Order: sequence, then structure tokens, then C-alpha cells
Amino acid sequence: MSARPLILLDVDGVLNVLTIDPGPGWERHTCQSWNGTYRVRLNPAHGPMLLELAEQTGAELVWATTWTDDANREIGPKIGLPKLPVIDVMAGDDEPWINPKVPPVAAYVAGRPFVWFDDELDATDRAYLADQAGVSDFLIVDVPAGLGLSAEHVQQAADWLAALTPQP
Repeated sequence: MSARPLILLDVDGVLNVLTIDPGPGWERHTCQSWNGTYRVRLNPAHGPMLLELAEQTGAELVWATTWTDDANREIGPKIGLPKLPVIDVMAGDDEPWINPKVPPVAAYVAGRPFVWFDDELDATDRAYLADQAGVSDFLIVDVPAGLGLSAEHVQQAADWLAALTPQP
């Protein structure tokens, strides 16, 4: 496995804004997931923005979403992302008080630093991650579900990832 940093992507609340009228730039789509058909609101600018972030920082984009591999088929192509690796976030143990996505992410990162764009993680999840032997440096970027991913969130991730590598 590569030592490159990771950029973990949630879908609902991050790329799929959870509001009735998100404003300009957002497009409505009907998507199939493993558990049904959903209407989603996606912003096609997100794909190029995330690809540029990955290219500029040398990081690897990875899905960390309950959409599982359906994100590669239904979400990624609509915003311009290629097929990405998928963390099986549905395989989590029932840890009390921990978001079920967190244990599978902790296992997947295997010591690699990561940025995680998500709308549902809290201080307990952060503490759990910080306490895991296989988790090194990480940044959770809290994305408000009603607003979705913004350029400011991406810049926050870019600044943090840039600080991982000392400049000459």
C-alpha cells in the first residue's frame, strides 16, 4: 500500500447537499444505491476541485461513504471523478457512541495521514481515531450538510496536507 496521504470523501451532506434549494451550481439527479433510488443534488465543480487537490498534494482520493461502490457508478461520473478505491464503511463494529464508519476507516488508513470530508463526525469519533494504533495524523473537515463542500473546505484540506511535507 502507498504511503501517500488520503482524502476521504463522504457523499450525503458533503457532495450531495441536504437542502431543498442549494442555489446555483447544484444539479438534481436520480441515483440508484444498494438500498434504493434517491434524488441527489450534486455540484459538477466538485470533481475538478477534488482532483486538483489530490494532484497538488500528492494525495489519493478514496470513498468513505455508505454509498459504498455505488459512489463510483452513480456519484463520481456525475461530478467528473474517476473510479476511486472504496472503504467498506458498512463493515464497522457496533462501537457504542462511535459513528459506524469510523472503525473501518481506522483500519483502512494503516498509518497514512488523511483528510476526511464528512458532515456527521464529532469529538467522540475524533478521540476514537486518535486512540487507534494504526492511525497517524488526520484532519476531519466538518462540512455542513445543508451547504455541502465549499472551496474553503478544500483550501483547509490543502493547507493541512501541504504542512505534512516540510518545504526546503
